[in-house]
Amino acid sequence: MTNRFKITLLILLSLLASTINSAIASERSENIIAVGEVKVCIWPGYFAISYRNPRTQKLEGIDIDMAHELANTLGVKLTFVESSFSQLVSNLKSNTCDIAMHGVGIRDSRKPHMEFSQPYLASGIYAVGTKDNRGINSWDEIDQEGVIAVVQKGTYMEPVVKKKFKKAEISVVDSFKAREQEVMSGRADVFMTDFPYGKRMVTLTEWAVLLSPEQPFAKTGYAYAVPKGELAWLKEVDDFLNAMKKTGKLYQFAEKHGLSEIVVKD
Repeated sequence: MTNRFKITLLILLSLLASTINSAIASERSENIIAVGEVKVCIWPGYFAISYRNPRTQKLEGIDIDMAHELANTLGVKLTFVESSFSQLVSNLKSNTCDIAMHGVGIRDSRKPHMEFSQPYLASGIYAVGTKDNRGINSWDEIDQEGVIAVVQKGTYMEPVVKKKFKKAEISVVDSFKAREQEVMSGRADVFMTDFPYGKRMVTLTEWAVLLSPEQPFAKTGYAYAVPKGELAWLKEVDDFLNAMKKTGKLYQFAEKHGLSEIVVKD
């Protein structure tokens, strides 16, 4: 094989690779690059995930850092769109955002409306109690007569907790704030939540304590969500996540925001 032939072959292979990459690029990412902007939906109330710090008014959390990395990877400007879990489906369907990056739980009820990336975090159910409640110092002490555990209505936790606890009374409330109020007032002993929100309570209050089960309970994977049917865009998001794992940046961000316990390490 002559040097000229080798050079020609390398050029052809390079052109072929470029053609293939162009062919598999999603319409979504091509539009993002053409416009020069990626729109990322977040819930600014999610502590350590996509949280607007009330003191600084700045966004912080693992998904804020990851969104910046995604924009850098695409070479475009990053625009955050304030959203919520109740607006998740409508915002993806209406193209209000290109991707939702706020710890979206992978649930069967959501799958008809969106595509999920591979999970990057996974949290089970935790309990938040009070430091002065001497009757409950561990997770194993929750399920006993006379204990009242609060769960938010409509969450996946509601049926799971009702099935799990046989002796404790389960109180169902309409909002996540109501869970805290029930425990702070003494009307309930603990409320059920995930790890990030539990972390918020022990970090931002003086009274809360996080009670962890010995083994993960009702573990749920958290992923990024993209519009339904956009599988090429989904693959690009998964490729991005794989790259963040290989470079170690995902784990660095998880540690930075106190989420090492629930980062997916495979």
